[in-house]
Amino acid sequence: MERKNAWLSYKPKDVKKLDKLCEEYKDYLIKGKTEREGTKFIVEKAREAGYISLEEAIKSKKTLKAGSKIYSVCMGKTVALFNIGTENLEKGMNILGAHIDSPRLDVKQNPLYEDSDLAFLDTHYYGGIKKYQWVTLPLAIHGVVVKTDGTVINIVVGEDEDDPVFCVTDILIHLAQNQMAKTAAKAVEGENLDLLIGSRPIVIDKKTKKDEEGSADSKENKPKKGSLVTSMVLDILKSKYGFEEEDFISAELEIVPAGKPRDLGFDRSMIIGYGQDDKVCAFTSLYAQLAVESVKKTSCTLLVDKEEIGSVGATGMQSKFFENTVAEILELAGYKSSLSLRRCLANSCMLSSDVSAGYDPLYASNFEKKNSAYLGRGMVFNKFTGSRGKSGSNDANAEYIGKLRAILEKNKIFYQTAELGKVDIGGGGTIAYILSLYGMEVIDCGVAVLNMHAPWEVTSKADIFETEKGYEAFLKEA
Repeated sequence: MERKNAWLSYKPKDVKKLDKLCEEYKDYLIKGKTEREGTKFIVEKAREAGYISLEEAIKSKKTLKAGSKIYSVCMGKTVALFNIGTENLEKGMNILGAHIDSPRLDVKQNPLYEDSDLAFLDTHYYGGIKKYQWVTLPLAIHGVVVKTDGTVINIVVGEDEDDPVFCVTDILIHLAQNQMAKTAAKAVEGENLDLLIGSRPIVIDKKTKKDEEGSADSKENKPKKGSLVTSMVLDILKSKYGFEEEDFISAELEIVPAGKPRDLGFDRSMIIGYGQDDKVCAFTSLYAQLAVESVKKTSCTLLVDKEEIGSVGATGMQSKFFENTVAEILELAGYKSSLSLRRCLANSCMLSSDVSAGYDPLYASNFEKKNSAYLGRGMVFNKFTGSRGKSGSNDANAEYIGKLRAILEKNKIFYQTAELGKVDIGGGGTIAYILSLYGMEVIDCGVAVLNMHAPWEVTSKADIFETEKGYEAFLKEA
């Protein structure tokens, strides 16, 4: 059952639509490198499409009815959007669920140090990465610094052409004999993924120094011996960005590859960029949600944080945010029974919008060819995830898959099915199993990716196009 390549079916008008969508997707990849930035982008697009916040609806005692559009945000990192349909909410919703966090490096709370006239920030990696892929790359710092008076300072350094960039160093090949003898997992240690941020010592004017020596706090202000480079860094942080070393304690600073996504290939058929797992599915889910106007069954798009580390915490899928938000929606829509929430969730259908591993012929031994996802052949369905003997899996019902097939084929959507590598090699998880605990129908469905979890990942423009169309069809007809 070999699937056809979607590019072979496109007419010039289709390619024009595809190119427009993918240019907007690249804009999202630029503006939404972190979950906070992604949430801001999502909310802006939602408000442009007529959505109002749940807080606004509650404050105004708005009665939700067919056509009402609501969004809710959790801690600036997770978003749920609802387009209320004509059908009774107890009959369920059609849900798209993706995540907006991606593997990266995080700055520790006590990060700044100097060694041998070089200044570094100590980091801790987030999510599953190959550590050796993160050395010698131009890197950027994104995030927030929160001061004790509540002031929030937004930080983005390394993306503008005039910005400096940063890097993690690596040993030169001439001295790498011991490193090269190690396994790939040990070649670069996690504690060595520290960010090089400066090398210039601060220069203290002799006259200024003499004046300072006469003041009561001169010893406090004077840079410590051997810390002239970090003093220079701190001076820049204070003068240019408005925060001091102590403020690292209440900061969330993420280290990501610097630079914009680019078209890949002479034919410009692919996109290379950071964070496409799972921003490619978050983007296509969002655009499908905003494109669908009048629906019979309420449509919902859920874009969450922390999937890369197990969906934990207040902004992860395991939190009660989604359940609590649906309860508020039902209350505003006039449902008073405590059973309404349970019925709504149990009767819902969901596509867990997450990426799948694209088949790479250079690493063919890791794939089972008949059950792999191929770039250019459309959206990918993974009936089950997990690893080895389906451990940790959500396993979708055949009846549900049959229903989805009918919708996709009716709407002429290109799709394929896959597993994540060979049985004894592959494995991975998504948020699907968490939503399935409510008793709803769930299956993983998204875009095939090459270089998954690497600093630069690759997707096919055709797959992005087909997935967005497929998500729209699902929201309208499931």
